[in-house]
Amino acid sequence: MSTEYTPPKVWVWNRTNGGKFANINRPTAGSTHDKELPRGRNPLQLYSLGTPNGVKVTVMLEELLAAGHSGAEYDAWLINIGEGDQFGSGFVAVNPNSKIPALLDLSTSPSTRVFESGSILVYLAEKFGAFLPREAAARAECLSWLFWQMGSTPYLGGGFGHFYAYAPQKWEYPIDRFALEVKRQLDVLDRNLATRRYVAGEEYSIADMAVFPWYGGLVLNNLYNAAEFLEVASYRHVVRWASELRERPAVQRGQRVNRTWGPEELQVRERHSAADFR
Repeated sequence: MSTEYTPPKVWVWNRTNGGKFANINRPTAGSTHDKELPRGRNPLQLYSLGTPNGVKVTVMLEELLAAGHSGAEYDAWLINIGEGDQFGSGFVAVNPNSKIPALLDLSTSPSTRVFESGSILVYLAEKFGAFLPREAAARAECLSWLFWQMGSTPYLGGGFGHFYAYAPQKWEYPIDRFALEVKRQLDVLDRNLATRRYVAGEEYSIADMAVFPWYGGLVLNNLYNAAEFLEVASYRHVVRWASELRERPAVQRGQRVNRTWGPEELQVRERHSAADFR
């Protein structure tokens, strides 16, 4: 009996088809319920979860604070995507795409909303004049690698990660296709890091903050339990770079914010001041 899928003439949403995340996936946008977002006393309000995309922003904020930018003080509110918090009316007002992270800057009048993790990194870098080179060629290099990550990682997360780790059934074709692409991406990154200390050159930047939670997590933390499958240890320059970033105190703090899994001592479900790390 053939198990080949024949697409229908008109696609119909099957609510039960979607594996682990079927309960929050839907083909329409907008809010599903009324729920206002909380606000704290700090200039920046972050609504997020400690996934790789969320970690990009909390690492950036912690790096800014470590560099002495007091205006980067922030409240980090937990958005539980497994329970559909991202579809509340307040969150949708900040991010109409209903994805974490989302940022509200209360220091401007009126307040400024920023969504998409790469956009938030650029916004904060420009606001504080940090971690984004000003010289034209260096700035272009940094932004190129930032957008490389934004364009490439959906193949790692939504592609490989979904079909290898989360799909209700394992299928050779999608796993093989996306594994090939992830290994190609690792090779791109490895070749780049063979000739420079950081992703965009010799200076630490938002490009590193964007790439590290995904590809650093892959080579150091066995993301998707796929380290052996993808032979990540063979990308020695990526491993060297990721190992160096892992030792930065701001990176360590940023990885704990809005985290709800793993060892309890590594979880800071909500962050409102530096005291929350003690």
